[in-house]
Amino acid sequence: MYVLMCPCIMHPELRAHGITRESDIHAFGRAIERCRTFGIEIVPLPCPETLYLGKDRGPGTFLDRLNTAEFALLLDRLEDEVREVIKSRGPPLCCIGVNSSPTCGVDTTYYGADQSGPERRPGRGVFLARFPDLPAVDVLAFARYRVYLAAPLFSTAERRFNAWLSEMLADHFFSVYLPQDAGEEGCCRTTEAQEEMFSRHCEALSRSDVVVAVIDGADADSGTSWEMGYAFARGIPVISVRTDFRRAGAHEHVNLMLEQSSRVVRNEGELLEALKSPFVLKNLQINPRAGTLSDRL
Repeated sequence: MYVLMCPCIMHPELRAHGITRESDIHAFGRAIERCRTFGIEIVPLPCPETLYLGKDRGPGTFLDRLNTAEFALLLDRLEDEVREVIKSRGPPLCCIGVNSSPTCGVDTTYYGADQSGPERRPGRGVFLARFPDLPAVDVLAFARYRVYLAAPLFSTAERRFNAWLSEMLADHFFSVYLPQDAGEEGCCRTTEAQEEMFSRHCEALSRSDVVVAVIDGADADSGTSWEMGYAFARGIPVISVRTDFRRAGAHEHVNLMLEQSSRVVRNEGELLEALKSPFVLKNLQINPRAGTLSDRL
């Protein structure tokens, strides 16, 4: 299994001068780390901008500098090279690009302003656009793979559901911290053990890229609600899983504060789509009616 990766993720010096932030370097490292953690081979894509303009360049749009017949011929040649790789190896899991890039953007690209639209536009860069048959994900999304799974864990049913959900996420190349696997035995722990457990969970929350919270029930579990609030206050994205069809009100699935501080999903497909699972991207379309999480247990 392999991914096609924009080369500037591995070699940020290939990017235009002045556009790379410390947060970008951090995300690039996380994306590479995810591949290594799960044994995914990285196959670098060629960099059309570097080949055409050289390394010593400032930022610019496609229309500014790349809208030439010579660059189009270069893209033709590079596309052929990548197609040969795919022919010999089979389709990749996905392409990993960098949003806003004129060539390798995934969701946005600096195409340039003209009568048809603004400088920055939705859609792929001109190189990745040549591979509409391949799924693509922005590096910032791919780098968010460390999940803290917040959920009630007091009954056998709850713990089994949590374990199943954790395994499902691991199958999609997410590294999951599951509190019940950290020795969470509330019925017999000492005061010292409680303090140690609290510190361990807070540390895991702080290291996570995203929190997945199970908020089923007439009211969400209090510990889960606290973990959601902690994550929200620290700027960590929260995705809430609500398979329960009961509603808190005419306009709310659950408590207003929890719903407004997270993205609420209803089933496995929506959860994996929200997490931008590479397997969901590979399938291109998911069926939101494929069944709830509880249906699949």
